[in-house]
Amino acid sequence: MHYDDSQAEIHRVVVGTMDNNVYVLRCRQTGEAVLIDAANEHEKLLELCSRLGVRKVLETHGHWDHIQAVPAVREAGYDVGVTAADAAMLPSYDFVLGDQSVIEVGRLRLHTIATPGHTAGSMCFRLEGSPVLFSGDTLFPGGPGATKFPGGDFPTIIRSIEDRLFSALPAETIVMPGHGVDTTLGTESPHLQEWVDRGW
Repeated sequence: MHYDDSQAEIHRVVVGTMDNNVYVLRCRQTGEAVLIDAANEHEKLLELCSRLGVRKVLETHGHWDHIQAVPAVREAGYDVGVTAADAAMLPSYDFVLGDQSVIEVGRLRLHTIATPGHTAGSMCFRLEGSPVLFSGDTLFPGGPGATKFPGGDFPTIIRSIEDRLFSALPAETIVMPGHGVDTTLGTESPHLQEWVDRGW
């Protein structure tokens, strides 16, 4: 167990050569769950899905290291969602994630936050009623995700982080990124100008 409170439990596994974090968010009342980023090692992910009651898969963005298991989870019957801007990066998908919408996971409500910059269609997910944000590769301990790949843009990711995360969400929000360890918005927000100054 990576995190739990009265309404939710979050499980995390690390997979693949890029040490991707894959999260399963599960409603404690109903047992329903979603998997965030079908990154790699599909046998391990399918076992998790089956054990934890996963109903669908949400992708934070379309980079190859976050989508390697997408064909296998779809073949096993799980619907995969991604933003329209990143949909073409996936081999296949089932539904499109819109900005500022709510995904119901049992009785949990997961809010979508479009945070372009790492890719054009990068998205974070905020759990209503718990201090949890799944940030994909938008925000890490120590700075924003890389913007040197096609579709990446540094001024855009800074604007996303400043306007849609730091300004909009409480400082105690726990950030669960696509790689590495957790941090909080309050830990990272004082360093924004440093990141702007260094340019990455």
